[in-house]
Amino acid sequence: MGQERFQSFGLATPPALNVIPADDAVALLKSGKATRNALLAYGNGRSYGDSCQNGAGTIIDMRPLNRIRAFNAETGVIEAEAGVLLSDIIAHAAPYGFFPAVVPGTQFVTLGGAIANDVHGKNHHRRGTFGCHVESLTLLRSDGQAHYCSATENERQFAATIGGMGLTGLILSASIRLMRVSSLDIIEKVTPFRDLGEFFELAEAADQANEYVVAWIDQLAGGHSRGRGLLFTGNHAEHGSHLALRASGNLSVPFQPPFNVLNRPFLTVFNAAYRWKKSRSAPRQVGYQGFFFPLDGVGNWNRLYGPNGLFQHQSVMPQDVARRVVPALLAAAKRAGQGSFLTVLKRFGGVRSPALLSFPRPGFTLTLDFPNRGRATLALLKELDQITVEAGGAVNPYKDARMGDDVFAASFPEWQRLEAIRDPAFMSSFWARTAKKLEARHGTAEAAE
Repeated sequence: MGQERFQSFGLATPPALNVIPADDAVALLKSGKATRNALLAYGNGRSYGDSCQNGAGTIIDMRPLNRIRAFNAETGVIEAEAGVLLSDIIAHAAPYGFFPAVVPGTQFVTLGGAIANDVHGKNHHRRGTFGCHVESLTLLRSDGQAHYCSATENERQFAATIGGMGLTGLILSASIRLMRVSSLDIIEKVTPFRDLGEFFELAEAADQANEYVVAWIDQLAGGHSRGRGLLFTGNHAEHGSHLALRASGNLSVPFQPPFNVLNRPFLTVFNAAYRWKKSRSAPRQVGYQGFFFPLDGVGNWNRLYGPNGLFQHQSVMPQDVARRVVPALLAAAKRAGQGSFLTVLKRFGGVRSPALLSFPRPGFTLTLDFPNRGRATLALLKELDQITVEAGGAVNPYKDARMGDDVFAASFPEWQRLEAIRDPAFMSSFWARTAKKLEARHGTAEAAE
């Protein structure tokens, strides 16, 4: 196996050097001989930062644990091993009229990864996070025992494992509730908006009327066009396909170019072309992959950022300050001369996650992608962090590769509750960089018990 298979998707952090297969990790954990801070599960490497890395230890390749064990075609509950991809779950359940209630921007994430990161999608305002639909999970800890966890059994471990970034032990399998849908196809409507003020006027009504809502922002637009973009809304079509498409694109980036292809001139042309192509108001029926997973159609698209990779910054801010904070974040990026290839804005609703720590919370979330230009990019990201936390918001840990421990503490003030339940044999580069530094400064997790 090549090293790149065990690197984060942002390609800005070093690849894992020590990797063991899942079966070996299971045997080690059952023996009770796993050492402190030694292990971390690795799904399919779609996390952008170092939450999927354990630079001082070993990562566990979970992809061989990829069996679907059971599916109830009446209730839509599916049981699968942690290494199963969402694309496989979709393909298995679609002919019976079911689809995952929550999907992120790629179907190439594992079930275990979706749970560990408590991922969200375009319908958080209605369905909450992925964790809201987890019925149960089996967690193997370094005590050598497999713990069955649900909302009524081993509840603390259940809540800590959802959104726990793999730190509570090894998720072996899980059961999740899928959503019954009329078809896989989506009736998509695209509404252009002139500026952010118009977007905010449209957002709440769009959420009330639609299952899926997300906005694309032309981050490079200036002058009277500043803040313009497209609002995408969608609902499952009454009549359409119940067959999943092949889960791989025909296009692929075969190698990593020696420079960033997604530079400012390219982005200017791309944004103009994308806005022109997508600007329409009449609804149309589209396939689910194009609506939910547009970038999955180009394999290894992250290579286009060049050898230094990319950083993604995702923030969430309270609704009452979003009209001020979102423009401030976009303005900071523009002042820094940094162009974001994909700029996404959407509204989080009030559906609470069962997770102990979960990134989504009521308000608006903004996602920006930047090529890694070293100190200049890191300085910008630090400024974006500061704007976010000063507004009472949070920065997404599983999209992060460099936030400081102070930003993490401001984003997740109850981090010690996860540290108290963390399996001592499990550690990530992210947790070592943030929570463990906080612990060293402010005391141990016993205070959280």
